[in-house]
Amino acid sequence: MPLVRITARDSRSNAALDSLGDAVHTALVETLGVPPDDRFQIRARVPAEELVADPQYLGIDRRDPVIVEISLRAGRTVEMKRAFYARVVELADVRPEDVTIVLNENGPADWSFGNGIAQYAT
Repeated sequence: MPLVRITARDSRSNAALDSLGDAVHTALVETLGVPPDDRFQIRARVPAEELVADPQYLGIDRRDPVIVEISLRAGRTVEMKRAFYARVVELADVRPEDVTIVLNENGPADWSFGNGIAQYAT
C-alpha cells in the first residue's frame, strides 16, 4: 500500500516521469512484496529553483535531480530496501546519480483507502 510521490524539475519530460513511475512500481513489486495492483502515485514537475538538491552531496554528481518519496507500511529489512533502491535505478530511464529516494514507514492504522475507513487497522 505505498503512496509514491515523484518530484522532478519541469525540464523532465512526461516520458521520463512515466519511466520512473513504472520503475518504482516494478521495483516495489519485485523487491518489497507490494501487490501488482497496488499503485498510487503522484508525479509533479516544478520549476528548477523549487527543487533544491546539492549537486555534490556525498560525492554524487547530481545534474537534474529527481526526488522519490514513498510512504509505506513498516516491516521491510535493510537488505530489501537496498535491493529496492538498486532496482529502481536499474529500471528507470534516468541517470542513477540523479535519483534520491526516501522511505517513510508507518503502521496499518495510518491508511484509509476510501469511505473514511482504516481498512487495515485491527
